[in-house]
Amino acid sequence: MGWLNKVEAKSQEELPGVDFYASPPASAKSNEQQQQPENKSTAEKSTEKKANSKEWGYDLYPERRGEEFKPKWSRIFLGLEGHENIDKVKCERNVYWCVKNSPLVKLMMGALKSSGCPIDLRRHISCEVCDSSVTGGYDPVLNQIVVCQNMARKEGMVQGVLTHEMIHMFDYCNNDLDFRNIDHLACTEIRAANLAHCSFLSAMMQGDASMFNIKQSHQNCVKSKALASVLAVRNVTRKEAIEAVERVFPKCYNDLEPIGRRIRRNSPDQHRAYMEGPMYGYDVY
Repeated sequence: MGWLNKVEAKSQEELPGVDFYASPPASAKSNEQQQQPENKSTAEKSTEKKANSKEWGYDLYPERRGEEFKPKWSRIFLGLEGHENIDKVKCERNVYWCVKNSPLVKLMMGALKSSGCPIDLRRHISCEVCDSSVTGGYDPVLNQIVVCQNMARKEGMVQGVLTHEMIHMFDYCNNDLDFRNIDHLACTEIRAANLAHCSFLSAMMQGDASMFNIKQSHQNCVKSKALASVLAVRNVTRKEAIEAVERVFPKCYNDLEPIGRRIRRNSPDQHRAYMEGPMYGYDVY
């Protein structure tokens, strides 16, 4: 069975690149003439803001819209919510651990610095409460990575989130990347899945591989993850998302910058990639 028949539309990523909060310029009408249309426009803007929020994926990251997370009493009683401040501290500690110890995160930070986009932890990485369907995201409007403190609770998962989102940040820094273009979005999702997630074991676990299709297993895994991510953050049909992934797949799948290799599970590939960083001009940490 092909990868297209087995993908769930549940993603682990990404934020779009559209600032739908921008307001149109005021007209030159008098105050009396403007008042009624303005009231109507405010209501329309509120509806449009909610629609755009869902269309572009911001509904998965409520704190991106300036909202304060309010835990539910029922979930507080069950111990599932109500300790957001503690979760935030733990998340920030995990981020700091990854920055100091993860070869991939250190390599990505070095590549970003060498590209003219150095990372300031306080400015560019934010731990927030997210929807349960995602573990992280990248907001190109604010040039900020979101780590979902309620979903990414372990160092290994935070490392995966940071590496994945830093690939988006790297693409945004080095290329003329437009997140409103579905082909651009599909390409950066392919690259992130290719470099940060998929291995034969993970492909087996999600049903994209078997012992009889090893050759295609990695590509199937990458396509599955990229498709799921596109569907999660764009209000497009499944057919449109599949077509976008297929259009750009050959070129984007073979672009291994800046890691330089596909990381195999339980292998020294992470350390090798980190040690090779200076050979490609990256100021590794």
